[in-house]
Amino acid sequence: MAGNDLGSLLGGLLGGGGQSGGQSGGQAGGGANILGSLLGALMGGKGTADGSNPLGGLMDMLTRSGLADQAQSWVGNGQNQPVTGRQVAQALPDDTLQKVAQDAGVSPQQAADEIAQVLPSAVDKLTPQGQVPSGSLEDLIRQQQL
Repeated sequence: MAGNDLGSLLGGLLGGGGQSGGQSGGQAGGGANILGSLLGALMGGKGTADGSNPLGGLMDMLTRSGLADQAQSWVGNGQNQPVTGRQVAQALPDDTLQKVAQDAGVSPQQAADEIAQVLPSAVDKLTPQGQVPSGSLEDLIRQQQL
């Protein structure tokens, strides 16, 4: 499934194994799996204009939810501003967060908290040129040699 593949790729990106399947192993691996599930849900759903790159759609959602400064800090070259699970939960469509939580076997709030922990670092590493890439997310992660 796309979410599991993205979870594995993001696990490498975030420095975790990401190969732990549905089990939430280490912090980076579990967070990467949840983030992979989120991006997979956005890729297959109505969350993005370009279905091949859910990162841009996610950044748009965060911006529309009042998190523009935080999201921009992750893309830019400065310090990454933190975001809370509550802010993530408010930014995402309820059905998307429910699906991610169900895929991970955790509560929606726990999923939002884990996303909030890994999202700044993941976006920072996925945007090395200081802008959201236009290619597919899988291609970008693979180009990072991760």
